[in-house]
Amino acid sequence: MEKELRVESLKLRVNKRYLFFIMLLFTFHFSLSTSLADDINSRAAVVMDASTGTILYAKNPDLRCPPASTTKLMTAIVAIERADINDIVTISRNASRTPPHKAGFKEGDKVTVEELLNAALISSANDAAVALAEEVAGSESRFVELMNRKAAAIGAHDTRFINANGLPGAGQYTTATDLSKIMGYALRYPKLREIIGTKVSEFSTERGKAIFLRNTNKLLWSEDDLVGGKTGYTRKARHCFVCAAERRQDTVIVTILGSPSREGLWKESASLITRGFYALENNEEPVIYLAKTDGAQWEERKPFHKKKTKMSEKRSKSKTKTKKYLAKKSKKQKKYLAKKSGKKKHLAKKSVKKKYLAKKPVKKKTSLTAKKKGKKTLHAKRPVAKKKCRVAKKDALDRNKG
Repeated sequence: MEKELRVESLKLRVNKRYLFFIMLLFTFHFSLSTSLADDINSRAAVVMDASTGTILYAKNPDLRCPPASTTKLMTAIVAIERADINDIVTISRNASRTPPHKAGFKEGDKVTVEELLNAALISSANDAAVALAEEVAGSESRFVELMNRKAAAIGAHDTRFINANGLPGAGQYTTATDLSKIMGYALRYPKLREIIGTKVSEFSTERGKAIFLRNTNKLLWSEDDLVGGKTGYTRKARHCFVCAAERRQDTVIVTILGSPSREGLWKESASLITRGFYALENNEEPVIYLAKTDGAQWEERKPFHKKKTKMSEKRSKSKTKTKKYLAKKSKKQKKYLAKKSGKKKHLAKKSVKKKYLAKKPVKKKTSLTAKKKGKKTLHAKRPVAKKKCRVAKKDALDRNKG
């Protein structure tokens, strides 16, 4: 009996130790995941196994965010599928006038499709993306339709494009999951894989103008496992990045959307790459969590209708009253102004009459004075003539007397 009790007590001790060890592992794993969650300041992030498409780690994987210049990855996919990379493209006026960032193409420049792909993916040139769209579909709007169709075919159902370069606009969005799928699809093309991994490139147009390209992906100079990636930035989208890394036979895709800074973007990308490879090597279960994003997040939202309360009804009534009062006031003001303008016109007419009357009497006075002067002259002449007659008569009488 004593032996049996000892054996049972030993079993209990072993079980307790085993449970304690499991609890330690669980807490360690949980602390790792939570610490990583705290380190990721971006709005959304995904680490995906490229071979299977399974998510290894994610933060807000289905949050809609603006894609910025990561859009050019889809532009390159559609272009390489529908055009020959050796075809020569003439740059249009529309493409040359695209807002920056640009490679500096001018209207009439002639370059190949491959050179345009290099400019769009290496230096993130907006003019190159528009030129590719016009070459493939005739116009950017038609090309966008092809982009959206391709996104749906890949499985990126929560993605919508409105242009070929990723410049900001209403109704353009993607998710970290969808962008990871687009990168996984792009890796099937060796040419695209080569371009996104190129650090520096240079080519010249047919006119002889040299164009130098430097990759916007800073991790190409620091991460040995990196295959390549595509950056993006706008004020609304913030800093965005999608990349692929290879280690032995494993390929990991990392997508980050809405990072507050470019330095933070590189740090988070590097830590997520190591996290992805660690999860694959140790066959870890995926860690996915949702977190509140800042107020600056961009997301297509349905219209929000507030429930009517007594206070809101009172406010609405007061608003309508004030509107009616203001309308009446404006009508009264208009009438008052109209009367004022009428009075002004009346006064203006009166002043014109006064001027007219002021001018008329002057003319009468001048005519009267002239007539009076004439009469005076006549009266002045008459006495002189009479005096002369009298003198002559006197002389005649004197002569008769003598």
